Amino acid sequence: MKTFVVLAVSIVLVGILFCPELIAAPSMPSDLQMVQPDPSLPKELSAFFGKWEGTGRIPYFLIVEKIDTEKASLYVWDVGAETASTPIWTRYEAHVAKERGKCKLWYSGRHGNCDLTLKGDALNWSKISQYGSESLRLTRVP
Repeated sequence: MKTFVVLAVSIVLVGILFCPELIAAPSMPSDLQMVQPDPSLPKELSAFFGKWEGTGRIPYFLIVEKIDTEKASLYVWDVGAETASTPIWTRYEAHVAKERGKCKLWYSGRHGNCDLTLKGDALNWSKISQYGSESLRLTRVP
C-alpha cells in the first residue's frame, strides 16, 4: 500500500512539474475584444456572454466575446490539430438558435459539432463527432 501511495504522489508531482500549461489558466488571446451585449438583447442570450471554464480530459476554457440575436464570437481553448496535444486558443463563429423553447449556441469545430446551452448558472457544452460524444459543464469566471 505504501508503494502505491508513493507512486501515485510521484505521478502527480511529475505532472505538475512538467505539464504546467495543463493546470494553469491560459493567458487571454492577444486580439480578444469583449463587447458587452446590447441592453435590448434578451437575458436568455446575454447570459452566454463572458468567460467560462471546466475540466474534462484537459482544463477547458471558452470565451463568448460578442453575441447578438443571430451569432456569437467565441474563443475556445482546446487541442489543435496542428499542435497535437498542446491546447491553443481558436476562434469560432457560433450560430444562435432556439430549440424546445431554449436558446443555444452551436458551431462546427475541428473536433465535431458543438452545442452550448445554459442551465442555471452553468454553461453546458456538448460535442458530437465521428468518434462519439462528450459533455462538459462550465462555470463562469471573472
